[in-house]
Amino acid sequence: MTSFGYFLSSEEHGPKELVRQAKMAERAGFESLWISDHYHPWLDEQGQSPFVWTVIGAIAEATSLPITTAVTCPLVRIHPAVVAQAAATSAAITGGRFRLGVGTGEALNEHIMNSRWPPASERLEMLEEAIELMRELWSGKLVTHRGTHYNVDTARLYTLPDEPPPVYMSGFGDKSVELAGRIADGYICTGPEAEFVQKFHEAGGVGKPVQGGLKVCYADDEAQARKTVHRLWPTQGIEGEAAQLLPLPRHFEQLAGMVSEEDATASTPCGPDVDAHVEAVKKYVDAGFDEVYVSQIGHEQDAFFDFYGREVLPRLR
Repeated sequence: MTSFGYFLSSEEHGPKELVRQAKMAERAGFESLWISDHYHPWLDEQGQSPFVWTVIGAIAEATSLPITTAVTCPLVRIHPAVVAQAAATSAAITGGRFRLGVGTGEALNEHIMNSRWPPASERLEMLEEAIELMRELWSGKLVTHRGTHYNVDTARLYTLPDEPPPVYMSGFGDKSVELAGRIADGYICTGPEAEFVQKFHEAGGVGKPVQGGLKVCYADDEAQARKTVHRLWPTQGIEGEAAQLLPLPRHFEQLAGMVSEEDATASTPCGPDVDAHVEAVKKYVDAGFDEVYVSQIGHEQDAFFDFYGREVLPRLR
């Protein structure tokens, strides 16, 4: 049976607000949490980007919900040996409720440490090596690693959970989905792509969890909700590889200026129509996702949780 979680947007909200939303999500009946991991927001208008590992620690004490990063890039900005330590500590403090979601990242966040942004094929190689290295460190053994992309000298993690954190991998193309099926403990996707779910299963992912996520904008007035989406997330209407390649929020703002309100909201239910919200989530259920995460765009968070707790989640179940 599909479960339903809340997607915390680190791009829009500061750390205290994210913790508050996590508590509201649990009270409203959501069963788990996603949280984005960024250094920069996509647009200056979004306005936030707290350090995700600090926020996870606070959420761990404030709620009893499982938490997944959606997603962390353990390639350039943060060395996989450090991500391994952060993930192990997160799993320990949550009592095993933490899942490490990983992906090949975006130049938007990673370029701050190295202006050379590797091509997608190289980033997939880096991610495979990073996952292998993190799992080796989670064994608690003394690790020396001399790899193609990473070196580690006599490193040992002393604070470990009872079980290593599961690694869920994000993927949007055939090669990444195949790699996820082969090496990851679960799969993450931000579109209701039944084809990708099938490819993940065919590549070795049968029986492994599949997580999907979407954005919505609840408000009493549909027109106002659409304006909110267009103001904060016009990037949803930007197609192609720009999301992986552009280094600064101002570059996304330049492209976003060409995105119409209609394109920005094409996949986002806006307003108070219960059926629209239910149908948007059900697309993921019908595509074979085991867990579906919903993110409310904008500041009407309290009204959103009331709406989903009373109207949407009971319908979905």
